[in-house]
Amino acid sequence: MNASQIISEDMTLEEKLKAIDEAIAAAQNKAKIDANKNNTAFVPVDPSDLTMCEGCQ
Repeated sequence: MNASQIISEDMTLEEKLKAIDEAIAAAQNKAKIDANKNNTAFVPVDPSDLTMCEGCQ
């Protein structure tokens, strides 16, 4: 996912955060649909995991 496709410099902080939240929700929804199509389990990613090093997890 490319950040420049989601946010722009002329957006307020609130608009940027909302756009990011919506993009994450859309990606997770697509993953859930794909998992159902493939008859596999859907396990959502915790966004906080992306901010920690592997050793801290």
